[in-house]
Amino acid sequence: MIKDEIKQFITEKFLFNSDDPPADDVSLLEMNIVDSVGILEIVSFLENHFQIKVEDEELTATNLDSINKIASFIEKKQG
Repeated sequence: MIKDEIKQFITEKFLFNSDDPPADDVSLLEMNIVDSVGILEIVSFLENHFQIKVEDEELTATNLDSINKIASFIEKKQG
């Protein structure tokens, strides 16, 4: 499932395999889980893992600020 794969990546990369992954609707930026560089790492993961292209104008909190938002964004990109 898309959400599980995103959550696993974020937990491994930014929370160092913590047993307490973020809730699906938590703001990754507001909770200081990721910063602007972290967003770029997430984008790189999404492009490689889900075979999508993220355009510059799509680099917004609306698309990338929570696990739910990222999953919805991927689903839209995949059509």
